[in-house]
Amino acid sequence: MLKAGYVHVVDADFQSYFDTIPHDRLMAQVARKIGDGGVLALIEGCLRHGVMKEMEHWRPTAGTPQGAVISPLLANIYLHPLDRLMAESGYRMVRYADDFVILCRTAQEAEAGLRRAMAWVADNGLRLRPDKTRIGDCREPGQGFDFLGYRFEAGRRLVRQKSLRAFKSLPPAKVGDKVRAMTGRSRGASMRRIIDDLNPMLRGWFGYFKQAAPSIHRHLDSFIRRRLRAILRKQEKRPGFGRCPNDHQRWPNTFFADLGLFTLSTARYHARHPR
Repeated sequence: MLKAGYVHVVDADFQSYFDTIPHDRLMAQVARKIGDGGVLALIEGCLRHGVMKEMEHWRPTAGTPQGAVISPLLANIYLHPLDRLMAESGYRMVRYADDFVILCRTAQEAEAGLRRAMAWVADNGLRLRPDKTRIGDCREPGQGFDFLGYRFEAGRRLVRQKSLRAFKSLPPAKVGDKVRAMTGRSRGASMRRIIDDLNPMLRGWFGYFKQAAPSIHRHLDSFIRRRLRAILRKQEKRPGFGRCPNDHQRWPNTFFADLGLFTLSTARYHARHPR
């Protein structure tokens, strides 16, 4: 995403975006594209549908219905004029739903881009979070930015910490079909079964994060195999967590490869060096 020369980035975050879109302005945008009155009435009905929380009931005058399938589409329609404005002004903006960054060549260009974006946002009934909106130099450690699960910093494409913690099922990540949840030491299943359960999740994760730095994939491969070695030690009624050198000799990397374990670093190598 970061092309040569675009090192200064405006990292912006909306304040409660999906709850603050003004209905009248949103419907005016939609009406420019749709001429069918019945469809427009249906959309407006979805927006103004009553909300009940505990014993309170009200009809919203702003925002899109939380969780509704049409909400992301309506949100994109509302921000499309901002996309056009920034492009026509010569800025390289990348946006996904309410998450966007502006890529610039100089700090001065980034400051001007932020002012232009903030002016549009204020004119259209929205707000940016001051504590989450900033300008950074991606060449400097600590000044990178997170976007759609990735971390762009110091010329590297990393995986943001929140996504890594979710992968490992570390707090505050939700417990789900992630590595730590699927590789508990007391799990009563064969190693082949555990690997078969892991592989679909690993393939899906790699499919999204295959552009991350190779060191990330090597680190996670080691983490996964360490968890699997801990299970094998437990099955042999031996204490420990699969960290000692003897465990690597008893169950080398090839042991897990022979059982079909999907390896992130190997998949990355093949993705970069196709036959």
